[in-house]
Amino acid sequence: MAVLEDRIAMADTNSPSLDEWFERLERMPVPEGFRVEIVGGSVHITPQRDSHWEIIRRTVRAVEDRFGMDVRVFSDVRIDFPGNDNGFCPDVAKLRASAEKDERGRWSHEDVEFVAEVISQGTAANDYGPKKTAYAVAEVPVYLVVDPYQGRCYAHTDPKDGDYATCTRVDFGGGVDLTGTVVDLILDTADFPRE
Repeated sequence: MAVLEDRIAMADTNSPSLDEWFERLERMPVPEGFRVEIVGGSVHITPQRDSHWEIIRRTVRAVEDRFGMDVRVFSDVRIDFPGNDNGFCPDVAKLRASAEKDERGRWSHEDVEFVAEVISQGTAANDYGPKKTAYAVAEVPVYLVVDPYQGRCYAHTDPKDGDYATCTRVDFGGGVDLTGTVVDLILDTADFPRE
């Protein structure tokens, strides 16, 4: 058993940090229109479809309409989350107004109030599984999964003990009511495109 523990410790010691992984990935010739993130220590490179971007744009616009143009809302910006090597680039992330970058120039997951992920076929399992868990562990108050393949949204709220206590399902065409949350808006999905 000690040999196995030693090998695991050696592997952990020799494993590159998230910073090293992202530095390596930045040097790779990743084509325009693809996004790269690390989920549970695995690198995922996914294309961004036009329908994907349209949903992101409409979501960001709704957040800006609610909070003003100076709101700290981002798309595809790296934020490290709790868990094993979780360097996520959420489709939409809203930070609290008082959020500031750390000494390395990064945003902290502790300041994230809202995340929206638009499902891609190849990485849907991440959004429904390990990313949902990481967001709940980080106590992100609102996690919205937008699934253009199913034509519906899942609003996860009330993070407790590494999971979300509440999940509300809304089919495209309806409004996702987030008025009782820190986001405090109704997200209209009438024009969200389906895949």
